[in-house]
Amino acid sequence: MGKLEEIVGKRCNGCSRPLDGLPSNLVKEALCLDCHRWEQDSDWKGILDHNHSFFHYNDFMKDYLARYKYRGDYALAQAFSHTIKLYLAKRKYDIIIPIPLNDERLYERGFNQSTALLEKAEVRPSNILTRSHSEKQSKKTRSERLCQEQVFQLTENVVKEKAILLFDDIYTTGTTLRQAAKLIKEAGAAEVSSLTLARG
Repeated sequence: MGKLEEIVGKRCNGCSRPLDGLPSNLVKEALCLDCHRWEQDSDWKGILDHNHSFFHYNDFMKDYLARYKYRGDYALAQAFSHTIKLYLAKRKYDIIIPIPLNDERLYERGFNQSTALLEKAEVRPSNILTRSHSEKQSKKTRSERLCQEQVFQLTENVVKEKAILLFDDIYTTGTTLRQAAKLIKEAGAAEVSSLTLARG
């Protein structure tokens, strides 16, 4: 059935996309074309400093996360605890914030998969972001994701002049993370980067 594939080799400085084997016209200044486009947009330039992903979003990871998120197999969160803990021990940040689910999605699943992954890694997340209702990201086209309105709110502002690390399970287009990062930057954070299990 396959296995987890770690991302190794040269990767995009912005989103962790593997660059080895990509045609040179898809890489600009150590960034993949997607990240380069984000940085060319004055509304998004410098919003998300960097994303680090551990694994490729291959079929094995898709199945794993589906069992974890949609079938409530909470125990699967334990599998990544060591990887997350090791990485965070080397990172400097002030606050780690999991990307939240909206209330309806949280009720459906019974838990926030990102919060649970951090808790299993013995990391105390700061749940100061909330999310208004929107259609599932997985149901949206790329262009719909890129055009959506701000869906996040901060419940308290403790981010001023702080280094913030966002945490989510998958980096796909980067829209969700950048929306959260933009809100946090506008609230005065010094820098915002992100950590994700997989790079889609």
